[in-house]
Amino acid sequence: MSDSIEVANPATGEPIATYEGWSPERIEAAVERAHAASRTWALVPVPERAARAARLARTLREHKDRLAPLVVAEMGKPVGEAEGEVEKSAVTADYYARHGAGILADERVEVDGAEAWVAYEPAGLVLAVMPWNFPVWQVMRFAIPSLVAGNGVLLKHAPNVTGSALAVQDLFVEAGFPDHLVTALVVAEPDVPETTARLIEDDRIAAVTLTGSNRAGAAVGSAAGRAAKKSVLELGGSDAFVVLDDADIEAAAAAAVKARFTNSGQSCVCAKRFIVDASAADAFTSAFVAGVQALRAGDPRERDTQVGPLARDDLRAAIQRQVDESVAAGARLLTGGKPLPGAGYFYQPTVLADTGPGMPAFDEETFGPLAAVAVAHGDEEAVRLANAGAYGLGLSVWTADAGRGIALARRITSGAAFINAVVASDPRLPFGGTKRSGYGRELAAAGVREFTNTRTYWVGT
Repeated sequence: MSDSIEVANPATGEPIATYEGWSPERIEAAVERAHAASRTWALVPVPERAARAARLARTLREHKDRLAPLVVAEMGKPVGEAEGEVEKSAVTADYYARHGAGILADERVEVDGAEAWVAYEPAGLVLAVMPWNFPVWQVMRFAIPSLVAGNGVLLKHAPNVTGSALAVQDLFVEAGFPDHLVTALVVAEPDVPETTARLIEDDRIAAVTLTGSNRAGAAVGSAAGRAAKKSVLELGGSDAFVVLDDADIEAAAAAAVKARFTNSGQSCVCAKRFIVDASAADAFTSAFVAGVQALRAGDPRERDTQVGPLARDDLRAAIQRQVDESVAAGARLLTGGKPLPGAGYFYQPTVLADTGPGMPAFDEETFGPLAAVAVAHGDEEAVRLANAGAYGLGLSVWTADAGRGIALARRITSGAAFINAVVASDPRLPFGGTKRSGYGRELAAAGVREFTNTRTYWVGT
């Protein structure tokens, strides 16, 4: 236990920081302090909690120039996107500052002979196991509504973004939240499974949320089930981007480039499978490939960079395997398909054509700059191909007839459906998946209520 964590810059491969993993005794002390802080925080009136969220929004914006470069250095996100991540977090804090109290207000219920209502009360201390791909936003997306709901947060962030985890913890304190209410644990990679399982079993932990891989989700979900604790899992995605025969091809292709290669393709809600009607396939593919080839890959600190490195070298190797095995199974490589030369974990933006079920690029989650194009002969086959994967997070449908797009979307299983728009999360709308993309919801009213005790009151008269 307590091995060190070495954080490397993925743009260069060079180490940038070393952190000592915490011992079991230090973790125990941190949990005890966090638990005590959460019990006190639960007694704070909701409007006061919401006011802290408003101050957090201001603090995030004030520290954007410090947070964004840290995200760039630790996981390679292009600087403009890193700044956008901080701003999106601030927007979410603003949303819950304005609406949190209303969402959590008691709901009166008319019953004969009694006064009755439903209350949304704090659950307690919530363990959050978070990924590296959005080091600030992923934490804020869960933590802001959870704190407004009256809970405490015990954060187990990905080791390769340990600096971001500690910076986020300090940010909450600076914004006026009590010390230890948000606690970032520093856990070295070999100790993560054992530490996470032990924390889930701990009676001081009320619930757990995880954003990450299916393997990690299975472990956390099963541990939470054994402990009879609430869990929310936001897992992988292999979103379908469906282009129908009447779609605006140029608009769809331009949106497809953005949908796939944002965050260098390292996002659960990036579109990954591009299912195009046969009548539009040639025109769409031509425009899409041209857009991909025009992307600027390079130093994520530079403002004209659109595609940065992958966060780790093993992730780049995984993309290469998916490309090689898909081509061996019959896919056609249209552009890219290799690591970029030089230092760092860069990979060429890549497009495969003639993909379909049975190929890794179509069946698996591709977490990097790799797009898979498949041809559908009519709407029925488009629906079949979109439903052919194990995941069900987001869906994007492109058509001149919005009603047709909605009708088609209703036949495809996903947590969200966007018509003539790129899938994105928004604090006003619930976010989450179906199938192997997980369960539970974040954001909006659903997100703030996920980690509350929905309690019934009945007073006889």
